[in-house]
Amino acid sequence: MGKYIGLDLGTTSISGLILDTESKAVLLHRNISNNSEITTSENKTKGYSEWDIEQMIKLAYNVLSDLADESVRMDISAIGVTGQMHGMVLLGQDNRFRSPLIGWQDQRCNQSFYGEVTYLEAIQEISQYYLEKTGCQLSTGYMASTLFWLHQNAPESLTNRTACFAPDYLIGQLCGITPVTDPTIAASAGVFNLQTETWDADLIHNLGLLVTQFPRIQPSCTIIGGISKATSNITGIPSGIPVSVACGDNQASFAGSVSNYLNSLLINIGTGGQISVFLDKHLSTHGFDVRPFLQDGFLLVGAGLCGGKSYHVLRDFVQHIGMSVFGIDDTPNLYSNLNRLASEVAAGSDGLRCEPIFSGSRREPDRRGIWEGMSTTNFTIGHMARSLIEGIAEQFVVFYEEMKEISGIQPRQSLIGSGNGIRENQLLCQIVSDFFSAPLKTPLYTEETAVGAALSSAVAIGEFSNIEDASRNFIQYNPN
Repeated sequence: MGKYIGLDLGTTSISGLILDTESKAVLLHRNISNNSEITTSENKTKGYSEWDIEQMIKLAYNVLSDLADESVRMDISAIGVTGQMHGMVLLGQDNRFRSPLIGWQDQRCNQSFYGEVTYLEAIQEISQYYLEKTGCQLSTGYMASTLFWLHQNAPESLTNRTACFAPDYLIGQLCGITPVTDPTIAASAGVFNLQTETWDADLIHNLGLLVTQFPRIQPSCTIIGGISKATSNITGIPSGIPVSVACGDNQASFAGSVSNYLNSLLINIGTGGQISVFLDKHLSTHGFDVRPFLQDGFLLVGAGLCGGKSYHVLRDFVQHIGMSVFGIDDTPNLYSNLNRLASEVAAGSDGLRCEPIFSGSRREPDRRGIWEGMSTTNFTIGHMARSLIEGIAEQFVVFYEEMKEISGIQPRQSLIGSGNGIRENQLLCQIVSDFFSAPLKTPLYTEETAVGAALSSAVAIGEFSNIEDASRNFIQYNPN
C-alpha cells in the first residue's frame, strides 16, 4: 500500500491531493483558481478561448509546492495527472509552447468557411464516415478541429509544430521529456481510431493534416518518467518519483467516483455537464461519444450538457439588475440566495420550464435557451432559478433514456454524482435525485478527478492489477 499524488489541470481550478490506499483516505488537498485565460475582448466576440499555458503550469507547480512538505514526510510512491481534454497548444521542436492553449470551449470553427458552410460543418462532412472508428462527432474545440482551422487560416503556424494536450504538456514539464498522450485523451482529438488505438491516418489526411502533427500515444496507467531535478528544485517534490501518463478528466472522474463500474450511472456537473456509463465492449452509436476507458472497456458519454455555466448566466443577470437598477455592488452570497429562493418554489416551478442551453450544444451549436410557460404567478427570480436547475436535471434524464434506447444497455441501479456543481449545490443534488427517482450518492472525498488520476498512478506501479480493482478498493460514499 502506498501514498499517491493526484493532480487535476482543470478549466476553473487546478487541484492536487495526496491519497493513502492503506487507510483509504485523502490526507491532504489543495485547490487554486485557474486565472490563466488571456482571450482578448475582440477575440471573445469571435468565440475564441485562449489560455496562457505557462501560467497554468506555474499554478500547478504552486499546488505541488503546497503538497511538498507532506509528500517528503509521507514517501510518495507515484504521481498521476489528469485535466481538460479536447483543447490544444502547439509545441516547437524544443518541446516548448509556440501558441496559447486553445481551450475546449473555443468556438472559432463555427465561423463561416465558404458560402454558408462553417468550418465545423465542413469538418463533419468529411469525418461522418469515420464515426464508428472514432466514437465521436468532431466538434468545436477539439484538437483536430482547431488544427483544421489553423491550417486554413494560419498554415505557417503549423510548420515544424506538434499539437499537445494541456495535461500532457504539464507532464512534459514535470519530467523534462517530450510530451506524449494516452488513448483516453487522444480520443478527445476526434481522429483517434478506437479499433486500432492509433491516430486514424486516413481521416487526418482527408482533413488536410499530418499524423506527425499529433502527439505519440502511450498505453494508459503506465509510467512515463520521473520528477526532474529542475521540477524538484522549484516545487520541493523529491526528484525521481514516478509519474504516470496523463488520463482524460472524464475517465479519471469515473475512476475516482464509481466503485461498481457495470451497475452505475455517473453524472458530472461542473462548468459543463456529462453523463457516463461503463461498457465492457465497444459499441457503435450516434449521438453519444464512445470513449476508451483506462486500460480496458469504454465509456458511453453524453457530453457538452449544461452545468454551472448555465446557472452562472442567471447569476450574472440578477447581479446586473442589482448593480444597474439598484446600485448594489456587493452580492457575495448570490448563489446561496438564488438557491434559497428556488427551494421555496414547488417542484415543477408552477409551470415555468427552462431549457438552459444558452450557448448551444454539441448536437445543436446554434440552439439557444428558452424560458416558457411564464405567468403572473411564476415570473419570479425564485421560479427562474428553480426551473433552470430542473432544466439541467431534465437534460440528464433525456440523455439517459436515449442511451438506453439507442445502445440497449441495461438500466443502472446506482446513481453517482461528482463535480463542483454537485458538491456545492445541495438543491441541484436533490432535484437530480428527484428527476431520476433514485438516491444520488456522492464520493466521500472531494476532487474525484484528482483521485482517479492518483489511482491510475497506483495501477501504473503495480499496486493494483487494474483500475477497476483500484476504484473498488478505494471509493467510499457519503451516508445519505
